[in-house]
Amino acid sequence: MSSKHTPFAALSGFLAVALLAVIALAVAGVFDRDDGGTKGASGANGSLASPSAPLPADASVADIYAQVSKGVVQVESRANAAGPLGGVEEGTGSGFFIDDRGRIVTNQHVVEGANQVRVRLGAGQDPIPAKVLGSDPSTDIALLKVDPGDVKGGVKPLALGNSGKLRVGEPTIAIGSPFGLEGSLTTGVVSALKRQVESPNGFAIEDVVQTDAAINPGNSGGPLLDARGRVIGINAQIASSGARANSGVGFAIPINTVKKVVPALERDGKIKRPYLGVSTADVTEDIARRFDLPVKDGALVTSTVDGGPAERAGIRPAGPTGRDGDILLAVNGEAIKNPGDVADRIEDLEPGDETRVEVLRDDKRKTVTVTLGERPDQPASP
Repeated sequence: MSSKHTPFAALSGFLAVALLAVIALAVAGVFDRDDGGTKGASGANGSLASPSAPLPADASVADIYAQVSKGVVQVESRANAAGPLGGVEEGTGSGFFIDDRGRIVTNQHVVEGANQVRVRLGAGQDPIPAKVLGSDPSTDIALLKVDPGDVKGGVKPLALGNSGKLRVGEPTIAIGSPFGLEGSLTTGVVSALKRQVESPNGFAIEDVVQTDAAINPGNSGGPLLDARGRVIGINAQIASSGARANSGVGFAIPINTVKKVVPALERDGKIKRPYLGVSTADVTEDIARRFDLPVKDGALVTSTVDGGPAERAGIRPAGPTGRDGDILLAVNGEAIKNPGDVADRIEDLEPGDETRVEVLRDDKRKTVTVTLGERPDQPASP
């Protein structure tokens, strides 16, 4: 299956996710910056507790591999091919156990559209049928389940870390099945934090972990680990010039996002996110000076979705001068300093909630009541 030559690519055996210049698009109003987060996803305020203890601080990479590799699986998917010729598409990725109940986390794009999913634990072992309990393209996370009784030697869940406490330069270990080579290990460091990448359905994934550990097609869904064998992320994408192979820049979905999403996926099979229906841009000092704005921070509304919650409530997008649009200042009393705050302020809310949005309009503060909607499957067109 061919893929476009794009700067970033997904890592599954046959699917590619093209990444765009996300920040520039958000400023231009191409898609919504009120991503909605995951905490408020249909009551998904609970988090996933780590089922296992980490290894000692002085554990070697070999020690970590010996312990952790038993909980990493190869994911095999089969899907009906699109187009008039039909047929079947097969793909491979990776995944890992998160508890002794047989639940496995992988990337959504690894199992997207699949009508059959199996997992394999180690070379020479027969594949085990897996059920997709739920998936979320907006975070590229999927939850699978196998019968623990089918796992020879028993399920070995991995310890879960805290991606919120990572620092640039900390060691990383990636384990997965690149190019179908099961149980492959590479090492590196956290090379950057708080990156933003595009999800399979076009929304932004925030707080992504960047690593220089070599990851390649087939690593998708596998764990990125810290120096004590704790999962800090799910390997998902690489920077690529078109070859879709390791370039020294890989991206992992943060494990803290996984902890928030998994309970809702098991309960509902999907995530329902609150939706404001706006695209916004930073109110920088330069923009404030250029358009003679009375504030130096906030989120300038660049566009509203036709028929969306914000438009129905009367929130106004900016015109050519930048002066006739609303600037979002607060949601339910919580200040908005930049576009990223818009998502943060509504992530604990639910679709249907009535929300007080404070805006600056014609140099005066005004409160608008918005009934939040449910975020659509795709970003709004410009």
